[in-house]
Amino acid sequence: MAKVLVIGSGAREHALAQTFLRSPQVDEVFVAPGNDGMQEENLTRLPIGANDLDALVQAAQDQQVDLTFVGNEDPLILGIVDRFEAAGLKIFGPNAVAAQLEGSKTFAKEILTANQIPTAKAVTVTSQDEARSAIASFDWPMVFKLDGLALGKGVTIIEDQSSADEYLQSLYKKDPTAKLVIEEFLNGVEFSIFSLVGQDGQVVHAPMAQDHKRRYDHDRGPNTGGMGAYSPLSWLRPADAKQAVDELVTPMLAAMADRGTPFTGALYTGVMLTAAGPKVIEFNVRFGDPEAQVVLPQLQSDFYQLILDLLAGKEPEVQWQEDDVYLGVVLAAPGYPQAPEKGGVVPTAADLSPLTVNYAGAKLAENGLVASGGRVATVVGHAKDTVSAQALVYDVLDKTHGDLVYRHDIGHWAVDLAKE
Repeated sequence: MAKVLVIGSGAREHALAQTFLRSPQVDEVFVAPGNDGMQEENLTRLPIGANDLDALVQAAQDQQVDLTFVGNEDPLILGIVDRFEAAGLKIFGPNAVAAQLEGSKTFAKEILTANQIPTAKAVTVTSQDEARSAIASFDWPMVFKLDGLALGKGVTIIEDQSSADEYLQSLYKKDPTAKLVIEEFLNGVEFSIFSLVGQDGQVVHAPMAQDHKRRYDHDRGPNTGGMGAYSPLSWLRPADAKQAVDELVTPMLAAMADRGTPFTGALYTGVMLTAAGPKVIEFNVRFGDPEAQVVLPQLQSDFYQLILDLLAGKEPEVQWQEDDVYLGVVLAAPGYPQAPEKGGVVPTAADLSPLTVNYAGAKLAENGLVASGGRVATVVGHAKDTVSAQALVYDVLDKTHGDLVYRHDIGHWAVDLAKE
């Protein structure tokens, strides 16, 4: 029987651990560092930070781990895959160079542009004067993106000149040489593609998903790490889905291979379906959160074997469910994302039955499980269509009285279409 190590602490990593535990070949999953909400049988949390590469290598060796799966982006960009492979340990994810697809928006844009992969027009600047000059070539609104990692919160839509001036003054006061990507605003509807990529270019595409980044209902308020998601997408035409894969994902993987930096791991492609066709918004080098929580439960075949096959350069046998829509709502601490209030009581899995729960910012206290971060848990239900799945999840949530907050319209795009 096999042992698996999942690196990370959030709801995404909880979903990954649960998915590995469903494999008949896996008898133990370690999560480093995990959180106190992860209480499954045969799941062991290791008190090691996700960026402590030395300790993670040592733990994988000590526990005789057969496979490591990296959940979040920081250790990937720091080179954890390079470190594990140098130690002879099996790990799934991109090396440090390939991880720059997420680590640097400028890096990704340069490859997109060089290979004529559809994306928004953009320019990278490193000073306030450069930025002021560059915005003259864009129409309002435009998009400002911090070049590095920003936990899903580094994107700002700039509506007018005064907003641009305020943003730039604040940014360059903190860091006079900050790298900023200025990008044209794309109109359309967003969705996400998740592609598991093997050692020799084998690719498994998961069911596509749509997440909800804005904090409040009707897509208002600040960007967050994600307030909910659903999958698959009944409104997405198969022809549009195929075009997105053929024109965005496949060319990027080919371009990475041609550069001598082939990509292995979980590739997230954020897509905007515009009137001119699908265009790339961004790439991430791991599963999305909360999308992983609604995509991974749809896998009916063996996840552990799937990853082993990809690492061995084999074509895996994969089966996804096709009957239901999975919908997840994120429970957050009041004040999230600006100033989350810790200590609120977190509902248990029993409180939320028959929904499944993936925990994130949660810890045990004298009064039970309490909030210790911004996003605290994702609750997931599934039903025959988005309308029914949404109704199921909110029926349970609205009867569960607690200290946490959440959006009330996850899946609204599909629900509104279904009611027309």
